[in-house]
Amino acid sequence: MAVSGNRRHSRGPLFAAMTVLLTIITVGLVGVPTSQAKGKPTITREAFGSVGGRGVDRYTLTNGDLRVRILTYGGILQTVETPDRHGRRANVTLGFKDLQGYLDSKNAPYFGALIGRYGNRIAGGRFVLDGTTYQLATNNAPNHLHGGNVGFDKRVWDATAVTGRDSVGLRLTYVSPDGEEGYPGTLRTTVTYTVTSDQEIRIDYHATTNRPTIVNLTNHAYWNLGGEGTGTIEDHRLQINAGRYTPVDATLIPTGAIAAVAGTPMDFTRPTPIGARIRSDFQQLVYGRGYDHNWVLKGRFAAQATDPASGRRLTIYTTEPGLQFYAGNFLDGTLYGTSGHAYRQGDGFALETQHYPDSPNHANFPSTVLRPGQVYATTTIYRFSEA
Repeated sequence: MAVSGNRRHSRGPLFAAMTVLLTIITVGLVGVPTSQAKGKPTITREAFGSVGGRGVDRYTLTNGDLRVRILTYGGILQTVETPDRHGRRANVTLGFKDLQGYLDSKNAPYFGALIGRYGNRIAGGRFVLDGTTYQLATNNAPNHLHGGNVGFDKRVWDATAVTGRDSVGLRLTYVSPDGEEGYPGTLRTTVTYTVTSDQEIRIDYHATTNRPTIVNLTNHAYWNLGGEGTGTIEDHRLQINAGRYTPVDATLIPTGAIAAVAGTPMDFTRPTPIGARIRSDFQQLVYGRGYDHNWVLKGRFAAQATDPASGRRLTIYTTEPGLQFYAGNFLDGTLYGTSGHAYRQGDGFALETQHYPDSPNHANFPSTVLRPGQVYATTTIYRFSEA
């Protein structure tokens, strides 16, 4: 079906108000950790291999007790090091120790990558925009997933360091030409990672187009707050600020319904261990082999996860309307991460802030259409603290 434009993408009073609201929330909703900064924030660069003859760099951003490594290949968050309750710093995101690991991976886990042009699934890889049907790759048969065969996660981005008084950042840019992976329009995308003195990673997404197109950008970091490679995340306590979700069919495409979570294993309105109900005989969990669904967010506070053993806590804020919670159901022990340990089912979880899956084919979902003259602009913040 045809879909219409979305004024939400235009930079104007609404976006400004959302930005102010997000700032207010991030300093007022939960206790703000005292800055641990010791000296100025720093950013360094090193060579990290090459792809197709083009060099790939790794940037290390350090601010206080938070240290983050980002690759120009895929805009990947390779490592995120943050302290536990005893001040011991460990990497809490899944990834590979070298570039070849990302290039060789056959089951496309998308560890830490920037996802585009369209995060999540599109039914049959097909959508209609302004009366024209577009066919995309069905790389997650029978559907399109995360931008296609060579999405933003497999591109080398241009990078520029961004430094501030109390923050340090990396601005990544990529120009996707008209027709790339079947999408219409030349899309100019900028993603800025900022590491703040408040133990935050802020991600600002910005895109413009010269033709009507669809856009849904996100980051696909997998988290294990006990430490990467330490085992299951099923004892992590998760809260999602949502009373509704979008049920899916057997191919994980939304049916179009928006259902209440109350009385089901999808209810994370209160902090609940991830593994408490993941093996329930509930059809939605059967379809996804666990959690792999979109929640309809109530506000800018999206979710909070806590590891009782380490005391690490991750709180997420976003201007996006949805959150895809994926519990690492398809990790099968064949991939070895930065620590040299195998990743098995449930060894990491993703909380992807985004628009709803298959939005171009559901008129009742918030639109993902971007038109010339409009600006796609969204923000997500990951805050680390002690529980």
